[in-house]
Amino acid sequence: MIPQLCFITDPQAPLPILDQAEKAARGGARWVQLRHKTLPDADFARLARTLRERLSALGSELVINDRVEVARHIGAFGLHIGQSDGDPTQIRSRIGPDMVLGLSIENAAQLSQIPAHGVDYLGVGPIRATGSKSDHAPPIGFEGLTHIASATPLPCMAIGGLSAADIPTIAKCGCAGVAVISAISRANDPQRAAQAITDLWKAAAGTSST
Repeated sequence: MIPQLCFITDPQAPLPILDQAEKAARGGARWVQLRHKTLPDADFARLARTLRERLSALGSELVINDRVEVARHIGAFGLHIGQSDGDPTQIRSRIGPDMVLGLSIENAAQLSQIPAHGVDYLGVGPIRATGSKSDHAPPIGFEGLTHIASATPLPCMAIGGLSAADIPTIAKCGCAGVAVISAISRANDPQRAAQAITDLWKAAAGTSST
């Protein structure tokens, strides 16, 4: 269920969000998470609808970051929430049983607070410090990633300052996938950058199965 690559949109990048997302999807990102902290809800919802149509034509899915009501209103495929975005159990009751729900985990202590049912996957990190989020939690590194991934039955997606070069290590940490922002949005060729990550995942999966 969890894709090997999720692209998170970057409103500060030179390339417009719709173009970022389309190039990432063409490069193999099966999920695109729409993240824009300052856009008003109405404008965000319009952007989300347009983005969903473009992604659907490319075989990719739209995940909404944080905005529960927008996700409900447009019938998004998925919603990703952080530690400060509300109780996952209550949010699950609001979005219904079918929408994919992801939760950010910043340290191992937060694992005990995850509800027994309702959360479908974890976004784990940041692995490294990143300029994409100025208020991020302390980096946990690959050691922390491995510890968290081994301590939960939920599939984990690594995030935070990661690039294609990190894919073999991430795969060895027990993660199902990786979420990136600037590794694609700020690349000279975003589609090729996404494809490189996808190809490395395939190679890592082939190595682990032999």
